[in-house]
Amino acid sequence: MSGRARGAGDAPPVDVERLRSEFKDLKDEELDAYVRVTRRVLGDPAARAKAMRQVMEGAREAQVKQASGASLGADELLLVRYLAALAKMQRSTVRPS
Repeated sequence: MSGRARGAGDAPPVDVERLRSEFKDLKDEELDAYVRVTRRVLGDPAARAKAMRQVMEGAREAQVKQASGASLGADELLLVRYLAALAKMQRSTVRPS
């Protein structure tokens, strides 16, 4: 996965190289999940809030399923990786007062 493509319909909705350099502990599969889920959420501006709620609910459900030892489907695994990416990015930017 490379940086932001110009004028391509499949261009990442975020600057991948900036994220990769800023959040060095992000794994490639987590960054890929972040890009794919972000693209999905931003795809329909009128439904963004609903899409984000569904993503977060699905990700939490998938985490519980994974913790129970059950295997995850491809979409569930994507959502778990998305949540892992968010956690790493938030942990990296939140500073104690």
